[in-house]
Amino acid sequence: MLGRRGLESGEGLLLRPTGSVHTFFMRFPIDVVFLSREGEVLKVAQALPPWRTAGARRAKAVLELAADEAERRKIRVGTRLDLSVLAGSGSGPVANHPPASA
Repeated sequence: MLGRRGLESGEGLLLRPTGSVHTFFMRFPIDVVFLSREGEVLKVAQALPPWRTAGARRAKAVLELAADEAERRKIRVGTRLDLSVLAGSGSGPVANHPPASA
């Protein structure tokens, strides 16, 4: 993301294996989604500004998205992402929300 002026909706970067990121030298905020090995969302850092760090315990991968993209796609803690679609149509990750508890 370094050197870029921004991200468009639907663009992102999947980093693995990692459990933390930094936004040093970046020019724009990003959403950072921390994922377990199984693709479960452990934490979402929304609109993380430049010159910050963020991490999550147990995270094995990080998905960097345009700011507010996680909310737009309804990606929340507990959501399970199917990352296999990233290699296909380019439509982005698919969110599978867990059932609501009674």
